[in-house]
Amino acid sequence: MSDKFQMFENRLAKVLKHLRKTARRQGITCFRLYDRDLPEFPLIIELYEDKVYVAEYQSQHNLDDDAYEQWLQHSLDVVAKVLEVSRDDLYLRTRQRKQDRQSQYEKLDFSKEELIVQEDGLKFKVNLSDYLDSGLFLDHRITRHMVREEARDKKVLNLFCYTGSFSVYAAAGGAATVTSIDLSKTYLQWAEENMRLNGLFDPAKHEYIHADVLQYLDELKLNTYDLVILDPPTFSNSKRMKDFLDIQRDHVTLINKVLLATRKDGVIYFSNNLRRFELDEANIEAASIRNITAQTVPFDFQGKLLRHCFRIIK
Repeated sequence: MSDKFQMFENRLAKVLKHLRKTARRQGITCFRLYDRDLPEFPLIIELYEDKVYVAEYQSQHNLDDDAYEQWLQHSLDVVAKVLEVSRDDLYLRTRQRKQDRQSQYEKLDFSKEELIVQEDGLKFKVNLSDYLDSGLFLDHRITRHMVREEARDKKVLNLFCYTGSFSVYAAAGGAATVTSIDLSKTYLQWAEENMRLNGLFDPAKHEYIHADVLQYLDELKLNTYDLVILDPPTFSNSKRMKDFLDIQRDHVTLINKVLLATRKDGVIYFSNNLRRFELDEANIEAASIRNITAQTVPFDFQGKLLRHCFRIIK
């Protein structure tokens, strides 16, 4: 084995030993193991119980096709060896840097490698083969827990809800109502499935709305919600959206519209993944804004998390 791959193997083994200990202590079975730690291996590796999800970031590797294929196969062999899993339990995704999150909605494959995983005593469906993301964003594990702790008897609104994991946590926390809004019918259906998996599905209390959030904000009733989750894409210029979203440019308008729909003393959890994001606090019409990024970084994302998270009170 070349020095490069030996270095990769050593790094993986070391990180696995450290993180697995913390995961066991916290009762966590899905976590991120590796995140481009070594420049020669631009991979993200996540464990979903006994399955392994590997995402490769497109990089300038300067290898010809044969050499690249060899590098990739050798890398996957190392991952399988260190994690003691068969190559059949590795799921590979290649990511291209796209300027919008619309590519999430597009199927890449139809092999439907789905499994049910546990988090915080709740169950979630993940799909490791067909989309760019698995269906469960592991970096929001702590934020989801906060929402569950706060949701009792609250009217909850989950915007850009994706597969509804925040909605499940809110319902599990005893929310009075949960409204989930997304542009993708696929993800709304998935959100319903996640509710059913947990025995929480209740059409009388939970609503799933297929809509462009940017337009739908103008239809929200004033002073209605007690707790809002706002986790928009950084950029989106989906054909199905009327407007083009740029979170740095548009976040003030977005948050102020959400505040109008929020009751006095209501809470908004706002997060985004723009590395150089700066919150324009002066123009947000809120009673208080707290940057809670540090408190919401899970153990497996320490030092690697590029997202921001704020707790905004009306």
